[in-house]
Amino acid sequence: MKKILFLALFGFGSFCASAQEEIDTLKVHRQILDSLFIEEVEKPKTSQKPKVLHAEPLYIDLIRDLGARKGEKEWNVGFGMQDKRRYDEFHALIEYEWAPIDRLGLEVELPVSLYSFRNGNSEGAIPANTLESIKVAGQYTFLVSEKRNTSLAVGYIHEFALVDFEKMGKMNAFKGNLFNPFFVAAKRWGSNYHTLIYTGPRIEKGYGKQAEVGFETNYNLHYMVSGTRNFIGLELNQEFVNGKSTATLRPQMRLGLAENLMIGIVSTIPVAQPDAGLGSFVRIIYEPGFKAMH
Repeated sequence: MKKILFLALFGFGSFCASAQEEIDTLKVHRQILDSLFIEEVEKPKTSQKPKVLHAEPLYIDLIRDLGARKGEKEWNVGFGMQDKRRYDEFHALIEYEWAPIDRLGLEVELPVSLYSFRNGNSEGAIPANTLESIKVAGQYTFLVSEKRNTSLAVGYIHEFALVDFEKMGKMNAFKGNLFNPFFVAAKRWGSNYHTLIYTGPRIEKGYGKQAEVGFETNYNLHYMVSGTRNFIGLELNQEFVNGKSTATLRPQMRLGLAENLMIGIVSTIPVAQPDAGLGSFVRIIYEPGFKAMH
């Protein structure tokens, strides 16, 4: 009996040791993959400047990667919907971003908003369908610290606001301007955890109208899967307008479908907003010329 018990304990101990060894081997393999991927992204080629890998938020995204390198480019197509209680709000966008020189990113975007009554209810008024604006933007990364895995950038977004579709051709197509300077600070903690803050004033000035001044702060926390660009995370968008604050939580994930093609999936959860319900957003990201070597 003692011999059988001894053999059983010995076998169990060997199994545990083997399982632990397999776990340790897998952990080391993931660390190696992650290190190789980070090195691949960050290591400069020829005369390029250094770059730190950061997770980019999916809803309020950056103009270009922090520390962008000359020649990088990206197409984005986005679709979203949000419950506005009495009606549904649909969003769509197409944008192109590129880096003409190291650390400078530029972007052109066309955002569209469409509205529809819910469940056949047509009481009251809903906003008019519109191509919201012609949006142009620039972003410059003025600090890249490889030692601290930190990047700092400043940027500016200018939107030429457009009238509703129904008014197009009947009056001046442009109805005002939106000015949005911003600051970005991002840090990677170890190999997998990423934090980023994006903040700045937002000034909307319609022709013949008084300017409306607001302030936006967006907080981001992401976990990037080792050896990939896949991540899960949380984006918190907070806006201050006329002394009132609104906040929206946006849990999100990004998945690589191919070396140069990714999809981002976002949920929208308004915080203490009685006139807004749940929503969702999908972003398709295509990077011409991007090729992973690992």
